Amino acid sequence: MRICVDARIVGGTSGGIEQLVIGLAHGLSTLDDGDEEYHFLTLPGEDAWILPYLKGPCMLLPARKGIGRESLVRRATRRWVPFAREAYHWVSPLIGRKSISVPLSDGTVEDAGIDLIHFTFQSAFLTNIKSIYQPHDLQHLYFPEFFTPREFLAREVLYRLFCERANIVAVVSNWVREDIIARYAIPPEKVRVIPYAPPIDAYPNPTPDDLVRTRTKFSLEREYVYFPAATWGHKNHIGLLEALAILRDRDGMRVSAVFSGKQNSYFSEIERRTRKLGLSDQVRFLGFVSPLELQCLYHLSRCVVIPTKFEAGSFPVWEAFSAGVPVACSNITSLPEQAGEAALLFSPDRHDEIADAVRRLWTDEDLRKNLIGLAKSKISNLSWEKTARLFRSQYRMLSGKPEFQEDRAFFE
Repeated sequence: MRICVDARIVGGTSGGIEQLVIGLAHGLSTLDDGDEEYHFLTLPGEDAWILPYLKGPCMLLPARKGIGRESLVRRATRRWVPFAREAYHWVSPLIGRKSISVPLSDGTVEDAGIDLIHFTFQSAFLTNIKSIYQPHDLQHLYFPEFFTPREFLAREVLYRLFCERANIVAVVSNWVREDIIARYAIPPEKVRVIPYAPPIDAYPNPTPDDLVRTRTKFSLEREYVYFPAATWGHKNHIGLLEALAILRDRDGMRVSAVFSGKQNSYFSEIERRTRKLGLSDQVRFLGFVSPLELQCLYHLSRCVVIPTKFEAGSFPVWEAFSAGVPVACSNITSLPEQAGEAALLFSPDRHDEIADAVRRLWTDEDLRKNLIGLAKSKISNLSWEKTARLFRSQYRMLSGKPEFQEDRAFFE
């Protein structure tokens, strides 16, 4: 059986999606008890980031020329995509005839004899091959202000279309599952929760020399708060900066912070706020870092704080838990379900609450030890092998093949 895993991203630009695909490749590479082949579909010339993780039954499948696009108007006339006609009818009054286009397969997967395709992120494409689709979240419906009108409408059209088209919609938490079902009227039996493991479990473990090199390279202070995330507005970097200023002005505490992750257009606003708060000498913005450096940054930190205003599932929570670093995070969307009692929770809109959480993690050793112990227990049953087996169970079910008992056991 030939399974295609969608890996059409540019390394170093996609944050959590890249980590998911790496983790999945790591897990699938360990499965040597089946007859599956896993073909990772990559953009032309963009495979260096995934190659180290492809072993055993996993291999590359380079796309010939990327994915084509075609207007909804033209697609509505194609017999092999009849559902596009309905999509066009309801969306055309809102956007006109030429605003939104839907990606089409370039033929790579069909010519490779693929039996099923696993779309690991929102940007899927149309094909007659059976599919699993991972929309991750519907953030645009909660924070439309973070998107242009065109971006908002494109997400709404395409996410709904691909959810309806897919044989299975895979999500990381019950919160997202209920959201997808309610917002898009997707049949509940079609939406499956499949948990992820900490991405750093798929990365090489840092040595003491690695830690020293990372601290030296980035001129890190001895202790710091760490927050790894691309600089999207909803990630709320500014909320954490405001909390650091409160600690300085209210409590006389100088707490340093390190931020890593892709820096996009919103980064200029974060820099502006950093200067206005007078925090330039307390914070470091590192941009995108390598997997090994990411590991080191977790291990060297005093605590991890995640002030995001929306999260379908947080890799940094799992990564910090795995690295043995105490966590404080927002009390919104899926995070209470994910963190449970193993992290301090706060409102992302209350800067004083963020400050109080940072102060407690910074100063209370008993609390730190308790949270670290709870976190280790929380992730004890998570692994990329488990995630891979859960997905393989879905692959085989959709292909009409019997599930392996070892895979099915992970659902029980």
